[in-house]
Amino acid sequence: MTELRLVIFDVDGTLIDSQAHILAAMDAAFAAHDLPAPPRADTLSIVGLSLPVALARLAPDLPQHHATLVTAYKEAFARLRLSPDGAALSPLFPGARAALDHLAAQDRTLLAIATGKSRRGLDHIIELHGFGPLFQSMQVADDHPSKPHPSMIHACLRDTGVDPRRAVILGDTTFDIEMGRAAGIRTIGVTWGYHPATALTRAGADALIDSFAALSETLDQLGVPA
Repeated sequence: MTELRLVIFDVDGTLIDSQAHILAAMDAAFAAHDLPAPPRADTLSIVGLSLPVALARLAPDLPQHHATLVTAYKEAFARLRLSPDGAALSPLFPGARAALDHLAAQDRTLLAIATGKSRRGLDHIIELHGFGPLFQSMQVADDHPSKPHPSMIHACLRDTGVDPRRAVILGDTTFDIEMGRAAGIRTIGVTWGYHPATALTRAGADALIDSFAALSETLDQLGVPA
């Protein structure tokens, strides 16, 4: 009998293109403190980390503001989400929904999420795109140490009962790749996200893909076929 396999997805930069939302919220958080916003590249480099860790990296010389910057970011993110253009700030990447539907339709493939988003942030994305029923496990930053700690992946494996040798994580950042390696599962880096392909390779990604169309074949090549 064929064993179950588990495909774990990061969210920001992997399933959804949320950079406009993230950049706008970060700019607003720093503006609320009369501080200059971090450069765009710096902000995108911390996507995937839990907010306290991310803000500490962006403002290492301002520890007195870290907690209030986190609060200001969350408030700005929520305001933007409710704006008339809120839905346009976090669209799915091309091919994402088709890939999820294709995998979810396979009897022996289970899907999971491991994201640096809060539960509230993930709930919004699920409501926006309607893909919640496709996932058997959804892990968020509220309940775990920040990536690249493997806690979220361990939870996904416990929830589904899948052997780590039959699990893979798909992500766009080195944090995702390092998290997967720390948990002892396969890793696939996507080149359309927020960290460059060269960084994903250096982090030890087992494979890179340039589009969701390549995902199924890559899973087979990595030895985790359906």
